[in-house]
Amino acid sequence: MAMGRPREFDVDKALELALQVFWRKGYEGASMTDLTETMGITKPSLYSAFGNKEELFRKALDRYVDGPGGYVQVALAKPTVRGVVEHLLYESADAVTDPNHPPGCLAVQGALSCGDAAESIKQELMSRRANGEQDLRRRFERAIAEGDLPAGSDAADLAAYISAILQGMAVQAAGGTSRAQLRKIAEMTLRTWPPPASRVDEV
Repeated sequence: MAMGRPREFDVDKALELALQVFWRKGYEGASMTDLTETMGITKPSLYSAFGNKEELFRKALDRYVDGPGGYVQVALAKPTVRGVVEHLLYESADAVTDPNHPPGCLAVQGALSCGDAAESIKQELMSRRANGEQDLRRRFERAIAEGDLPAGSDAADLAAYISAILQGMAVQAAGGTSRAQLRKIAEMTLRTWPPPASRVDEV
């Protein structure tokens, strides 16, 4: 029986290269020519290995979550809620300014300027960000139950607050804000953690 023709490129390496293109240009901004030229493959090879552009982006996004964005799951596993927030803020500041990658966050950059043709991708990114906020809310709920946050704290509000800080840092990084400046934002956020509005009266 004849052996199938061996694949002519490293799929893992090609996916990493696609990730960089999407990260730098966003989903719609990354053309098929951009992708195939950077990946060093033909369009038929891309379709054969990854499906269409939408599926390639989803695979790249999964790779991002497990790689550069992996600090999020590490943070959620920290034993104290202070440790969770501290890890999220400082590691995010470092990740979105890593000189080895495009600035900013793929999940934020990917949705920029998404028109009707990319509505499914926009919804996918919104859903993933919402799931991330829900994970954070659940961690804060646990902290309240364990007495690690005041009983009067609102886990949903705190999760929305930290998520907004993280997304804002990613947008600022994409605009050229330095790592040192973002770490100052992290430091200022931690000085008022948890925010006064979420505390019970301490009389």
